[in-house]
Amino acid sequence: MLRKGLNRRQFLQTSGLAAAGAAAIASGSTLMAPDGAWALELSTLNADVGKTLLAMTRTLYPHDTLSDMYYAVVVDALDAEASGNPETAKFLDAGAAELDAAMGVKFAELSEGNRLKVLKAREDSAFFQKVRGTTVTTLYNNPLVWRHFGYEGPSFEFGGYLERGFDDVSWLPDPSENASPKAS
Repeated sequence: MLRKGLNRRQFLQTSGLAAAGAAAIASGSTLMAPDGAWALELSTLNADVGKTLLAMTRTLYPHDTLSDMYYAVVVDALDAEASGNPETAKFLDAGAAELDAAMGVKFAELSEGNRLKVLKAREDSAFFQKVRGTTVTTLYNNPLVWRHFGYEGPSFEFGGYLERGFDDVSWLPDPSENASPKAS
């Protein structure tokens, strides 16, 4: 029997989050959103390294309207690469440890300004360049991120942009009569 004031949906939601949290604590290699909206099972990197990398990717390419789950895809890509190469795993662990030690506070807990200072001091390092490069290619090659920003994706498979609205400026407040092609 359920407690008074707790309906079935609330019970299931609460128990599901508790189970996910327990699994995360037990494995030590699950990166989980603070609100429990998503979780990422890391195969090689530990959760602390994952949090540091997540904070780093968000600091490198900040988008206030983009959820952490999109940045977690970058951490997943780094974890996948680390699982196939022990040297990469050591490299990422050491780089994250250096970021965490830079100001005596874990990198993910620093203010945005202090994160920038820490990263600026390391922007020529191989670790910085590795994470930056992976972030650019993984984050901005994600069709869900494209949709978020209103990018329709590549058009070469549809014959290019010329016949797909390239010359349509109807989105302007007062386009001239000849600015957009007539609808056929």
